[in-house]
Amino acid sequence: MDTLYSVVRFFQSGGPFMYPILLVLAIGAAIAIERYIYLTFVRTRNKGIWKRVLPLLEGGKYDAAREVVMHSDAAVSRILGYGLNRAERQGSGDQIQMAMEEGLLEFVPRLEKRTHYLATLANIATLLGLLGTIIGLTEAFSTVAAADPADKANLLSASISIAMNTTAFGLMVAIPLLLIHAFMQTKTSELVDTLEMVTVRLFNLTAGAAVTEKDAL
Repeated sequence: MDTLYSVVRFFQSGGPFMYPILLVLAIGAAIAIERYIYLTFVRTRNKGIWKRVLPLLEGGKYDAAREVVMHSDAAVSRILGYGLNRAERQGSGDQIQMAMEEGLLEFVPRLEKRTHYLATLANIATLLGLLGTIIGLTEAFSTVAAADPADKANLLSASISIAMNTTAFGLMVAIPLLLIHAFMQTKTSELVDTLEMVTVRLFNLTAGAAVTEKDAL
């Protein structure tokens, strides 16, 4: 109970700039939660589809693999679908790779969507904290100037302590947001690397199949 009271008192004594910083925190938390759920969902679906399709591709069952990916809207399915459709039309290896890269370029922005806002919100929180402190100090010096000389030291120290609360709160919001931003970027990069691995794997499998077919002829 004492901890809750201290937190409320800290927030109330920070002045009006504590509220926009709190709003930044709420927006950042909402983006972080939404991105984490989305990226985890995409990773799980991609992993499931790839486990089903890979044995079919390795076995040369391209029609069956195409049937699987056409009934799924997962990112890896769309990319594989581009490549398999191009292979079905007897496209060259470069054309197959370009088709899959086109699909990859379509999905990468979706994976990176809104993540960069986390770093921006962290900077905004820091700047709002500094602005609140500067305004608080300006008001504090104005108040102290008109105060009784005997009370000036106490009033000034109390005012500075209160003004610093906004900077402290701004940093308490900014630091976690920056850490979350780095985590989300890493998670996104891992997904992009996985999709690129899929394109290379399909290219190698189709290229190997084309070479085998040519030798058979």
